[in-house]
Amino acid sequence: MNVALKDAVFATRVVQWQQQYGRNNLPWQNTRDPYFVWLSEIMLQQTQVITVKDYFVRFVARMPNVAALAAASQDEVMGLWSGLGYYSRARNLHRCAQMVVSTFGGQFPASAQLLATLPGIGRSTASAIASICFGERVAILDANVKRVLTRVFAFEGDLAKATQERALWDAATHVLPAGDEAQTHMPRYTQGMMDLGATVCLPKQPQCKLCPVQTVCQSHKNGTMLKYPVRTRKLKRTSQSLWLLWARSSHGDVWLAKRPSPGVWANLQCLPLFDTEKTLQQAVPENWRCHIQTLPAIKHVLTHKDLHLHVRLLDLPDTQLQWPQGQWFTAEEWKAAGLPAPIRKLLEG
Repeated sequence: MNVALKDAVFATRVVQWQQQYGRNNLPWQNTRDPYFVWLSEIMLQQTQVITVKDYFVRFVARMPNVAALAAASQDEVMGLWSGLGYYSRARNLHRCAQMVVSTFGGQFPASAQLLATLPGIGRSTASAIASICFGERVAILDANVKRVLTRVFAFEGDLAKATQERALWDAATHVLPAGDEAQTHMPRYTQGMMDLGATVCLPKQPQCKLCPVQTVCQSHKNGTMLKYPVRTRKLKRTSQSLWLLWARSSHGDVWLAKRPSPGVWANLQCLPLFDTEKTLQQAVPENWRCHIQTLPAIKHVLTHKDLHLHVRLLDLPDTQLQWPQGQWFTAEEWKAAGLPAPIRKLLEG
């Protein structure tokens, strides 16, 4: 691996490029408020910018600061997050806000080391907040930045191995802005690295002609860009079948129950789930079983699992029928509740 970029060419070019060509008009930019930076970083984990923008705007309109988020109920938070996916992020977001208020007096700590002690904030996210908001000289290493750096260095190490991941962290730290202006340049450098990975150094079609560090990129020199990053261990995909009981009244009320934690869709309101159709049938009084309708199955793709959802619809004249867990939600109530994305799509469709 070649890390001989000691003349600060790399960092300088990233900073200059970001200022002229980077993304500078996103809702969470042009601020050093750690609440907005933190919220955007959590939302952007495994989620595209185009999806996050509207969620971010709605979220801060309802909860404009960390104190408001900490004081909100979990159901309110889940309701705002509903449809964004990866719901453990929302649960950790709420817990983190409460800890910032209770432990740090409502002020985010200014160092990456302390930020990383908060729920849901890993090393890279902590560094992003600390560098953008407080100018700390710390490297980030999210998926996009890993791709940029492994290509620049022609980094052969297998990132599935902890030792190789640590080596890449060292390399990322090596090329950070240095000298008297390092603190000033860190926010734009960090944003520039994110922008390079998201808009130029793409996984399958890298736009090398637009890249400000093309001349120091070892993989571009060798024509091996698509070889990096190297990661041999891949999680095996699994699948699971679930049966959902969609009980609704003639007035549009829907029966929902909060999912247990841990488990799929933990703490979200959901149609009752069953492992088999037989157990679903047994949950419905015998005189109503003949009214159950079979709807088309739904395939919902999670990161490492495919969910096959078998929906059974039960139309009822009123809300007299009850189940042990959950309650009836009016149309206004379930629209505002925290629902898994496929359940919301089903109910709205």
